[in-house]
Amino acid sequence: MYQRILLATDGSESALRAAHKAAHLAKIEACARITIAYVVDPAASKHDVLTEGSSMSLLEQKRHERVKPIEGLFDRKEVSYDFKLLKGDPGTELTRVANEEEYDIVIMGSRGLNALQEVVLGSVSHKVTLGAQCPVMIVK
Repeated sequence: MYQRILLATDGSESALRAAHKAAHLAKIEACARITIAYVVDPAASKHDVLTEGSSMSLLEQKRHERVKPIEGLFDRKEVSYDFKLLKGDPGTELTRVANEEEYDIVIMGSRGLNALQEVVLGSVSHKVTLGAQCPVMIVK
């Protein structure tokens, strides 16, 4: 049913909970594969350069470190996965990849913005839910 799973992550606790759900779904299908998608938005990129330094390879390594707990989980559960680093607005990029690469489902954690924050800032999960052409699972 869900052989191509897109897991959106930012390295947070809710993203790790979403990873547990993705692993569970992947174990149901024998040839399921999870793509771990980490999106660097321009605002975060500027912050990372200021705090971590300007070496692009070092920055990409630091960003990849944020998903190591998820990779460890998938290794322990013997789930097939790969890692994709995307750049741009997270909601837009995740929706684009989900649609262009025809994923069966997108799984993501919920940061739990309150109603005012969501109206002012928007939420990544809301944007993906509206734009993706496949089911979207939001894990609290």
